[in-house]
Amino acid sequence: MKTVLRSWCAWSPGLETAEQWTAWAKAPQPLASEGVPDARFLPAMLRRRCTPLSKILLKVARDGCNEAERSQARTVFASRHGSINESIGLLENVARGERISPATFSHTVHNAQAGLFSIAMGNRQASSSLAGREDSFGSGLLEALGHLEREPERPVLFVMGDVPLDPVFASLLDEPACAYGVALLLARSEGKDEESFEVALERPPPDAKRLAWPPAAEFLRLWIAGSTSFSISTSQHLWRFTRQE
Repeated sequence: MKTVLRSWCAWSPGLETAEQWTAWAKAPQPLASEGVPDARFLPAMLRRRCTPLSKILLKVARDGCNEAERSQARTVFASRHGSINESIGLLENVARGERISPATFSHTVHNAQAGLFSIAMGNRQASSSLAGREDSFGSGLLEALGHLEREPERPVLFVMGDVPLDPVFASLLDEPACAYGVALLLARSEGKDEESFEVALERPPPDAKRLAWPPAAEFLRLWIAGSTSFSISTSQHLWRFTRQE
């Protein structure tokens, strides 16, 4: 199935505009780990309760499509870890036999960003939230393509992001520690003058190179660079993309 990337938006500390991301794509460096967008488009009460990850994902989700599409697109939110850092305090409260805050808990569940986007943008369309370990980007992309297959006339907003893990968990994984969000507005190809791509899933090579930034950022880097055929490897899968004009 040919898929059109209608628009994109990305955020990481120090990389906040399309021009900055284009410059980064030409000379990529590891993404920064400290920083959060102000997300002033959210109501103050809602903004104060948002976790850092929620602010990042809602920022790119909002800016990744126009006003009309924000309420009409299906959405897929993916994150390897979600707002797990904020869950630490809740778990410590449970261990001490103390009460936990329902409001805090509601903002740490994995579909929190999908719910917040629905509320803030008045979006009542179908939505999915998922995690797929190091293949969270590829898994989320496949989920988005599934939405397009089900309702091809409606675009799908795919949002992926993470923040650095708390030291309690960080030592358990070997991955780039960075704060970032990427939003891709996807649609079915209508055969017009538009750029589309196809994705295929293969076994990874035994010598797969580990990226210094997340797969979502790597996809965006190669897309911005105009690559016509490229792949992204994890320890479990190789995601191969073919671009067509």
